[in-house]
Order: sequence, then structure tokens, then C-alpha cells
Amino acid sequence: MTADIDSERPDERPDSRQDGRQDGRQDHGPGTRDHGGFEVFRDGRGIPHLRAGTALGLARAQGHNAALDRAWQLETERHRVLGTTAAYLGAEAVDWDRFARRARLADTARHCFDRLAPETAAWVGAYVDGVNEGLAEGASRAPEFAAAGLAPGRWEPWTPLGVWLSTHILFAGFPTKLWREEVARRLGDDRAALFATDGPGTSGSNGWLLTGDRTTTGAPVVAGDPHRFIEDPGVYQQIRLACPEFDVVGLAVPGVPGIAHFGHTGGVAWAITNAMADYQDLYREQVRRTADGGVEALGPDGWYRVHAHTETVEVAGGEPETVEVVETDRGPVIIGDVHGDPKTDAAPDAPVISLRYPPRVTGDLGFDVLPALLRARTVADLDTALDGWAEPVNVVLAADTTGATLHRVAGHVPVRPYENRLRVVPAHDPAYAWREGGEPLPRTEVDTATGIAVMANERGLAAPLGIEFAPPHRADRIRELLGTAPGAAASGTTGVRTVTGPPWSAADMTAVHTDTRLASSRQLLSLLAWAPDLSPDAERLRDRLLRWDRHMDADSTDATLYARLRADVVHRLAGHPALRPVTGDADPWRSTAYPPLFRPWLAAVPRIGYALESLLTLGLLPYEDRLAMVAASAEAVAATHAEGPGPSAWGEVHRVSPWQALPDATPEEVWPGLAGDHDCVLSTSSVPGITDLFARGPAARYVWDLARREDSLWVVPFGASGVPGSAHHRDQTELWASGRPAPVVTDWNLLHRTEHVTEHVTEHRTELRTEETTTMTTTPEPTASTVPALRPAVHEQKVEGFGVVRLVPVVPAADAGLLHAWVTEERARFWGMADHTREQVREIYEFVDSLATHHAYLALRDGVPAALFQTYEPDADPVGEHYDVQPGDLGIHLLIAPAEGTVKGYTDALLTAFIGYVFSDPAHLRVVVEPDARNEKALARMVRVGFELGPEIEKPEKTARLAFLPRAALGLA
Repeated sequence: MTADIDSERPDERPDSRQDGRQDGRQDHGPGTRDHGGFEVFRDGRGIPHLRAGTALGLARAQGHNAALDRAWQLETERHRVLGTTAAYLGAEAVDWDRFARRARLADTARHCFDRLAPETAAWVGAYVDGVNEGLAEGASRAPEFAAAGLAPGRWEPWTPLGVWLSTHILFAGFPTKLWREEVARRLGDDRAALFATDGPGTSGSNGWLLTGDRTTTGAPVVAGDPHRFIEDPGVYQQIRLACPEFDVVGLAVPGVPGIAHFGHTGGVAWAITNAMADYQDLYREQVRRTADGGVEALGPDGWYRVHAHTETVEVAGGEPETVEVVETDRGPVIIGDVHGDPKTDAAPDAPVISLRYPPRVTGDLGFDVLPALLRARTVADLDTALDGWAEPVNVVLAADTTGATLHRVAGHVPVRPYENRLRVVPAHDPAYAWREGGEPLPRTEVDTATGIAVMANERGLAAPLGIEFAPPHRADRIRELLGTAPGAAASGTTGVRTVTGPPWSAADMTAVHTDTRLASSRQLLSLLAWAPDLSPDAERLRDRLLRWDRHMDADSTDATLYARLRADVVHRLAGHPALRPVTGDADPWRSTAYPPLFRPWLAAVPRIGYALESLLTLGLLPYEDRLAMVAASAEAVAATHAEGPGPSAWGEVHRVSPWQALPDATPEEVWPGLAGDHDCVLSTSSVPGITDLFARGPAARYVWDLARREDSLWVVPFGASGVPGSAHHRDQTELWASGRPAPVVTDWNLLHRTEHVTEHVTEHRTELRTEETTTMTTTPEPTASTVPALRPAVHEQKVEGFGVVRLVPVVPAADAGLLHAWVTEERARFWGMADHTREQVREIYEFVDSLATHHAYLALRDGVPAALFQTYEPDADPVGEHYDVQPGDLGIHLLIAPAEGTVKGYTDALLTAFIGYVFSDPAHLRVVVEPDARNEKALARMVRVGFELGPEIEKPEKTARLAFLPRAALGLA
């Protein structure tokens, strides 16, 4: 049987309900329901505050806003659910697409949607309506669509459930069982858990709660930060959702309605961390091909026919790939292929492994909980709602304005033998089958004596549900910081650092969020202290590191030196004979038995790096071998720095490396360096022995104040907008990197309304009416008039180490929003439009566009708007009245987009392209600029480039300073 992913029938699973959708939810297309209008407000950082007359109208508003602000991200997630990313991203995306198809993510999402309560289905459907209504417009703003040659598609009612599932399918780290399997086979069963720790595929977080006895206000505070793979755009979206039923601020997942993980309703606030529970199983299957081309699997009662069909994965720039989708009674086969002669029962050499995961079995992703969370007013409300939580399994902390608190595990963990958690188990043995129901979910009371509760993925509350947990260092350090007496200091190893509490305020939580003490360094430094027979250079290195305060601060060169020593030890351990069966040429990472998607879980060196503390403590190697290994590493590192420059500051090498659907869209140097390390509270996880760059870290930070919600704080890595070139695309990066959160604005009077949408429903369509535009029934496809990257360039120049700069004409109607965002920022006050409306900005550039002597261009850096560049003929401009205009003079204005400063030499690189454009015309003999005389930064830049400063002149809007760059000064003919 052959099927396309979009035509695969949900009822192909043997246990599917054949109810024909009798709940009245047959049609969830846009325009079939009147959800009412909505308003969009934004604060100074562009964070959306949505207001509607009904909960359904608000869900539609949230979907519409996500489509406008995060169109590229939404479409990437939709394609990930369907397993169609390779169709536009190419061969590198095939591995994920194969997994998504084989794991039947889309089909599972359909089944889960079918089982939603009718009111939840309508709520999700309203969100999808909003997405579909806004997606074309959002795509027209995002240059990635043009770069990838992708047009926006259509969301189905079940798509948000698919987004949630694909986002969390790897959270429980089931591939770690493959690693344990290989370790046990190569090193022995007793070594299966040798590397047990928070591995590369799992996600960790910090969270803590202070009761009112520990705060300055007498009301609880809930704070923390989820540690996930850093993505661009970010995986969390700051948002406010308000309607007559509720008013909630929190962190939403783009593509999913509501606020699931971190929220504050005004009455109750909550946060989660990954419980590190094990709730997905891998089964070793025996399968065979039948004479008619079908597939059979061996079960407890013998051989039986299983579901099988093929799908085609389209690959941009390559040949399509065929995927056989096979599902046994345990679950879909995700590893191995069906081979063999139908006349024999012989199993192939390569393993065939199926995945059993709860939503595929139960048809429940817990989405009925999401609307209930928004309506919660008390801890009791929240607790009741969380009883229905399913995926992923989380530890929850919550508090309300009465002082009540909650500390519990939420989710579904199936009942099955303990061995299922450890390894791949045989599918045909009934002993490993799942039982009815779920495991009891632990809960506890917040300790009234300390007034503190902490969750940091450690082996704590959720210990009965898992196998591997994070080391206790983050949790212990948070407790230490929060328990420090007033005016005292939190201990380091060789020094102390002053902290502010208790009692603690919401603003004080930054001291906890940004703590960089690395407790896991103890064992390595202890061995270094006793390392024998060191050379003088190595002794100096040892003494320096033993004096180090063990904080991975961004400006610390000692932190970098420690990281160099650690990396060298990791590689020496990998080369030790005791680990040789799982390293080098024998590294499971090299095995062709497993799909490449699972290689991060199977690579030995990262495993050794993350488990280094344990490997240096346990009896794997004799103590003398460990001492000798550390001594050899000390000699190697000392020799390196004795012969060359000293180590760089940690923040110079420890830079964020976010995941992007379009790799290399932004050069590496644009990303900031941060403090912290894997086991710090500021958990910025590089891979010891592999790279100092980090891909996992705080995907957001939050502080929920139960006394005054307006004193709450939040920040995300990049910005509220996912649209490159937007004023709010990168405007939180510096705050995030420095550990400073932004205030949560809750006063509607302090927000500005950016959109007011009304709705009129006819029999066949929905008409959207806004204050700024006429009635719309459709949104045009992206064109050159709406997408700057599609416009013909008047100049294109590659700037070495920077990228390709293209100058394209400004289209006022299409670019007014972008330009308005740029010119009204405080940093652009010299531009003179700080108080202009969007309409006024559009009118100004329409006037410029009408002139033959004045021109406005957008400068695109690798397709992304980076600056506004204007040229004018001085004798046709008021500036010409203030100096003796020479033949060949050409004036320019330059406004750099808000991303300025993220790359050293950013503006100089753009100036190189602008001057190249001006002097590409031989008639242009001199460039004239007239920046504000107070803009010392701009004047210094002009001098550095080669401009000669002229006199100050008085203009109606400013006192300006003339500067001139003659063509001859650049050696041009």
C-alpha cells in the first residue's frame, strides 16, 4: 500500500474509533465560525498583549498574532510534524523527516484531536483559524520563505497537537536506551548505567518558589528558566491573553494555543521543569516479509500481520526517498528495515526497534488541560487541571495570592516492568507489556521551615519515575543561594560572593538566575591538586586553578583554562583501554545500525564529557591512573599556553550557537558569549571535549510576583518578533546575555494598540476589518513589492567576513511598518522621526519616492533588512544652502537597524558597501554627510572611514556637522 502523508487515513490504526466525528466538528476551516474581533496591543519591546470579547475570539487572535510574528517558525514546525522539511531544506533534513513519518507523529496528532472535548476542539480550531488568516501576510514579512523557495501552507485543526508532539517526542530521551544497550553489550551489563547523567538529548530547567515568609512583600514568588535547545526564533513567546473570563501573562509555544508551561493569571502562577521521567519504551521486534509483500511481526501469540505502507520524502536538490512505515502492536518501527525471505523466520542482523509512546496508545496529549490553566484562579484550580496533564511529564511549582503552594509531578507514566526503563526489551515477551493505568504521581508540601522549594531535574520528587537525572549541583546551589542569611555571602570554593536576600524581592532573583559556580569541577581539581611530578609550567597552571573561585564568569580566563584542562582529560579518558570498546573506531556513533538522527545520544566523547565527574570518582580506573591522566593533561595544557598567548576570556569562546531551520543564515560572530556552564545555575551547556559553543541554555527567564503582577519579570534570548529586520527581532539579546530581565507591563494605558480586527461572517467567507486597512477576504502571496529580498537590487557587494549586501528600493506601502519601528526607537532619535506615526513615515517615504533627486534603499545583509540608506543631490536639498556644493557631490543618510553592535565592525562593513555603490558611478566625486553634531559615535566612525570633518550647520531640526569623503581619498580614478 502506498500513501502520501496528507492522505493517510487516521482510522488505519487497528484501535482507532470509527465514530465518524459525530461531535459536530466536521469543518474547522477559516471563516466557518464567528469568533468575534480582537485587539492587539504591544509594549515597548513589541510583546503582544491580546484582548478579545470571548475565549474563542482570543484563541483566534493568538493564532493570528503567531502567524504574523512567527510565520517562518510556524511553517517549519508544521513541516516537521508532516515530515516534509527536506522538500525545502534539502538532504540534511531527511533524517528527521524519516523519523516523523515512521513514528507517525501526524497520525497520532489527528487521533488526539479526535478525542478532545468538543469545547477544547473548538478552542484549538479557533486558534488554527487565526493562523490561516494571518499566515500569508506573515510570510510576506519573513525573508526566509523567499530564501527557501517556500510558500505558506494550510494548517489543519490537529496541527497544534502535532507541533506539541514533535517538540516533545525526544524529551524523555528514549535514544539513551540505545546507548545503554551498546555499553552493556560492549562493557558488560554492570556498566550499563556507567555514564548516567543528564545527557545531550534531554532538557533541563531551573525552578524555585519562595513563600511569603521569604519575600519582601509577604507574597510568594515563583521563578526559574527552562534550559532547552536555543532556537532562532525562540521556542517561547512572551504574550498576554485577556478576555472577560481570564487575563494571563506567560510564555507560549508558537503554534500551540494558550500558555502551558509558565504563566501568571493574576491569582495563581505556575512553572515547570522536566521531571526526567521515563515513559517511552523501545521494543526489539522480529519481523518478516510475507509472500504478498506485506509484513508480519512476532508477538506473544506468534506471527501476526502488521500495518505497513510506504511514503515518499521529497528532497530539495536530490532524489526522493521512499520510507516504509511499519507499526506493530507495540508501536511504530523507528529503527531498522524489514528484510528477509518470506519463506524463512530468520531475523536480519540489524535490529528492528519499535517505539511505544503514551499519546500513540492513549490518544491523549493533555490538551484539554490548556484552557483550564488559563481559567485557574487558585492553586486548587491549577492542581485539578493538572490531573489531566499528559505529555511531557513535568515537575510543577505553583503559588497563589492567598499564599497556597503546590509542588507535584504532572503527566502520564505507564505501568510496566522496571527493565523497560533501562534497555531495549523483546517485543514478543508478554512480561514487558504495558499494564492498565499510570504510575502514581509524587507530590510534596513546600517546606514551611525554609519557605523554599526547588526543582532542577535532580533525583528528587520524580525519582520513582526515572532512571537518569541531572547532577544535584544546580538544585543544591539554588537552595544555598536562597537560604543565605541577610547581608551574608554565598560560599564559593575559595572565595565568597555577596547576595541580597532574604527577604527576597522579585528583582533579586537575577542573582540566582545568573550564578556561575561550577560545583562539578571539584573532583577534577582535587585530582589536579595531587597530580605527581609536574613540570614548573604545569605547577603554575595547577596553582592558578586551585586559586580559581570556580565560577564560569564570562570575563574569566581561569574558567577557559579549566575548560581546556577538562577537554583534554575527556579525550584521554576516551583513549583509555578501559573505554576502548565504546570509543574510537568502536564508537557507537559510527554504527550504521541506527539512524543518524540518534547519533547525539550514541557519541562516546560527549557522554564521557557530561559524566566526567562520575568517571573520575567511580572505580572504573585505578586512582593512580586517574592521577596520571590529569597530570598528563595539565602538562599538555600548560605547554600550549607557555608557547603561545594565554587563554581567552570564557565569554569570548563560550558563545551561543542556536538552531536555525536555514543553517548559516547568520554568521557565528553575531551570537553573544555568555557566562555559565552545564552544571551551573546559569546552565549554558557546551559539550566538554567537543566544543565550547553552547546550543542549550536558558530559553527564557521568568519571575512571577504574586503580590503585584506588574513587578514580574521576563526575558527571551532574542526578541518578541521572529521577523528578521524587525525592531524587536534581537532587542532582548543583550538583556538575556547579561542576565537582566524586562518588566512585565500589565497596565493597558502603557501599551500601544497596533491592530483592531473586527469580523463579519457571511455564508462563504470571513471578512477581516482593521482600523488601518480596508476589508480583506484574502492576503496576497509574497511578491517583490511586499518582500524586500525578492526585489531587484541596484547594487550587490560581498563584504568579506560579513556577507552579501544588496541595496533594494524602499516600497513605502510595504516597508512602512519596518521603517516606523526603526526610526521611532530611542537609539534613532537623531533621525528626527521619534514621534511619527506609521502613516506619517509612509507619507514621508512616498514623497521621497516621488523625487528624482532623492532615493531611499533598504540594505539587505544576506537577504535580511539591515539598514536604511538614502541618497540625495545636495543642490536639490536644504543642506545645499549651508555649504558650497561642488559638481559630483552626493549626500547620503544612513540608519542602521537595531541589530547594530552584535557584530564587531557591523556599520563599517555596511559603509563599505554603501560607498562602493556611490562611487560605482564615475560622476560621483564626493560623498557628503551631515550627522547630528551631538552624535559623537557617528562622527568618529566617519573619521575612521576617511571622511574629513567640515563646519557645523544649523538646520531646522538639528545642529549638524558636515563631513566629506572625496573619491580621490580612496585612490579611485
